[in-house]
Amino acid sequence: MNMQPHNLIDRFGRRIEYLRLSVTDRCDLRCSYCLPKGFRGFEEPDHWLRFDEIERLVALFARFGVSRVRLTGGEPLLRSGLAVLAGRLTAIPGVADLSLSTNGTQLAKHAQALERAGVGRINVSLDSLQRERLARITGRDCLDEVMAGLHAAREAGLRPIKINMVLMQGINDDEVDAMVAFCMAHGFVLRLIEIMPVGDTGRTSAYVDLQPVRRRLQERFGLIDGVQPGGGPARYLRNHDGSFALGFITPLSQHFCETCNRLRVGVDGTLYTCLGEEGGVSLRPLLRDKAPDEVLEAAIRSALDSKPARHEFREKPRKVMRFMAMTGG
Repeated sequence: MNMQPHNLIDRFGRRIEYLRLSVTDRCDLRCSYCLPKGFRGFEEPDHWLRFDEIERLVALFARFGVSRVRLTGGEPLLRSGLAVLAGRLTAIPGVADLSLSTNGTQLAKHAQALERAGVGRINVSLDSLQRERLARITGRDCLDEVMAGLHAAREAGLRPIKINMVLMQGINDDEVDAMVAFCMAHGFVLRLIEIMPVGDTGRTSAYVDLQPVRRRLQERFGLIDGVQPGGGPARYLRNHDGSFALGFITPLSQHFCETCNRLRVGVDGTLYTCLGEEGGVSLRPLLRDKAPDEVLEAAIRSALDSKPARHEFREKPRKVMRFMAMTGG
């Protein structure tokens, strides 16, 4: 394999520069496509990576050329002291961009501390602007909390703020235009996401092909092709003055595997090379035993050797049994 000594490059020549790191698999919502109602199979907190272990791991990845780190969950803001962790991570040489994915319910309490810690971009899940509909999707009435969180994030200076909307047939697909208008009015980036067959919840949700949605929205709002920084998988349109961006994350209708630059680490320290693969490599025992960096590096590079060319969501929709919250966004 052709690999530079200080970079992570997989068998297919893709350079890894983006790490998605779960800090908890707990969540205060039960979104229909993510966690089933009554789910209790969470990881024991003793198995969660500790802050010093996370800091060491991120520093190691940064030395390998990973410059973007995203904190995910579950709901990451349920992890006590998250802003403290964020500050420690942004101080690591080589970490140029620390971002956060959240459902927004806890954001109003933490937005100022996150901004002071160096968090820049945030993604907020919001699948509907209708109170009762959002409650059905998430399992409880949370619209006021999310809206308060968005307001607090904007006041704190977190930029850009991206709204993630998972589109579901017959559930919220009639609300796309309203969400576009909402994001345009408030200066938010909107990202529409196709449901993925991850866990039984993902497989039983009503899939929407985003390609015709993209064409319709492009024509209606006069959007043109655009580029939005962040290093993720979204393909963007923008309006002519650049004040609004609309992204599409399309793992099924137009996969983005050929440009995949990501690895994921679950809350228990399991390294996942692909969201569409069931297995992973556990780094926690090595971290707990304070293994030398060379041993950790060997484990990471060995895992990277198994990163597939692409997922098999269409060919093998029942391949991934774990729920989305168990991997981390």
